Amino acid sequence: MKISASYWMFEGGLEAAKPIAEAMQEAKDLGFDAIELAVAGEPSPSDGRGEGVLTHHATQTQCEDIIATAQKIGIEISSVASGESWTCSPTANDPEHRAKIIDFTRKALQVTKWLGTDAYLFVPGAVDVFFLPDAEVIDYDVCYERAGEAVRQILPAAEQTGVAICIENVWNKFLLSPLEMRDFIDSLNSKMVGAYFDVGNVLLTGYPDQWIRILGKRIKRVHVKDFKVSVGTAEGFVDLLEGDVNFEAVKKALTEIGYDGYVTAELLPFEQGRPQKTAQAMKSIFK
Repeated sequence: MKISASYWMFEGGLEAAKPIAEAMQEAKDLGFDAIELAVAGEPSPSDGRGEGVLTHHATQTQCEDIIATAQKIGIEISSVASGESWTCSPTANDPEHRAKIIDFTRKALQVTKWLGTDAYLFVPGAVDVFFLPDAEVIDYDVCYERAGEAVRQILPAAEQTGVAICIENVWNKFLLSPLEMRDFIDSLNSKMVGAYFDVGNVLLTGYPDQWIRILGKRIKRVHVKDFKVSVGTAEGFVDLLEGDVNFEAVKKALTEIGYDGYVTAELLPFEQGRPQKTAQAMKSIFK
């Protein structure tokens, strides 16, 4: 397996203010094999985003320049992520919001293709957004129906570009078990829909190794973080090897299903020394 770092891990990354070349160089210097880039929405004059930000309007030439820089640095691009679905949800009550994120995602898939990778992290909607207390609450069955419809609308773009829609298990009160995640993916009847499995996100209610075995070959990419079950809230996410994730069981399960792809550290938010600490832990776990 190759170890990868999320662009969001680095200072300014979560705010889309970190020049991509700098993030790639930092990841390389820390010993990562690859980096997961992130597509953000349009910057505004006041949001602090830098020139290095990657949006869904990036051109093929811009993406080719990023690839050339990555090759010069000696780092791979493992995948592309986006957090746009949290605030512009595919399952929102407002149909304009749903249409907007579908258009965004189609364009983001093309950007992902131009960046030379074949996996795009997608949050398919939410019953509830835990970090946005004023966000609307969507009925679970409605969320399920709208999420499926959103993916079906995006699928032609995924099939055309050859970039898989990788649905991540996140704290959205949706797709809460590996059986449900498996069946949701299978219901879409396409090899271009898979799972972006997050090891730490399931720990509150389940066991990562069980999820891995049940999802099996549906897993396209893996996120790595750690979590203390005794805390039970978002404050329970901790640095790697300081929580309750059984990484030996995780590695065993990944080996059993034949997964030998990227494992991407996603330790948020940025703290001084955290990228360095994360890199050491990733090498200890996976190398």
